[in-house]
Amino acid sequence: MEMQRSRKKEKRINRYWLYLVGGLVSVLLIGSVVWTVWSKQENVKEHERKNEQLAKEIATNPDPKPEPAPLTKEDTAEKTDNGYIEGQAIPQEPSYIKGVLIASKKYPLPSTFAPGEDPEAKKMLNEMLNNAKKAGFTLQAFSGYRSYEYQTTLYDNYVKRDGKDAADRYSARPGYSEHQTGLVYDIGEVGREDVWLTEAFGETPAGQWLRDHAHEYGFIMRYPKGKEDVTGYMYESWHFRYVGTTIASEIFTKQSTLEEYLGIE
Repeated sequence: MEMQRSRKKEKRINRYWLYLVGGLVSVLLIGSVVWTVWSKQENVKEHERKNEQLAKEIATNPDPKPEPAPLTKEDTAEKTDNGYIEGQAIPQEPSYIKGVLIASKKYPLPSTFAPGEDPEAKKMLNEMLNNAKKAGFTLQAFSGYRSYEYQTTLYDNYVKRDGKDAADRYSARPGYSEHQTGLVYDIGEVGREDVWLTEAFGETPAGQWLRDHAHEYGFIMRYPKGKEDVTGYMYESWHFRYVGTTIASEIFTKQSTLEEYLGIE
């Protein structure tokens, strides 16, 4: 009897330790998952904080140089090396060519144009991201719609940092940004924030999946490699514009650009 009680006691102790160890392992696993999710959220928040900081820097450190006089239609229009038409007046209405809203260095948007995020583009974006995840890639749109005012802050800061000529290669002037259309997203892979907003993203498996499948959801890589003389911007492997599946498929098949499709090179 004594031996049986001893064995039972030993079994209870073993079960106790088993439960304890199992509980600790579960806590560690849950903690690891929570930490991973929290870290990813923090990376996104950090990106947003940096953009907010840009606005604060401009607000607290205004440019001492006088503002140029507003452009008028009477100004002489002259195309420059950076692709803009100097002297071009900001229009009162947005431009549509073949039914497609266009925002480029030749076709600016009104400062009052503020459509917000396009619902159809958002729907197709979510579908694309969900299918990318099924293929093994966790993609995230970390920048979408931007107002005229917000683009002003970003562009001015880039000019102060890198100079006007350099800024014009990778950042749109206020009124010329595709982000103002509400049809554009900058996309990156979660966990690879180190290559966000870099050409290196296009060389990753996730970037290549996005490049090869975006047209199936109506998106095009707006500024592809080797087309800077056409689009006016350097290669951006992360910048995707919604145009609908029909147009996107044609542009993808021909390996062309929106300018070439619309005939406005």
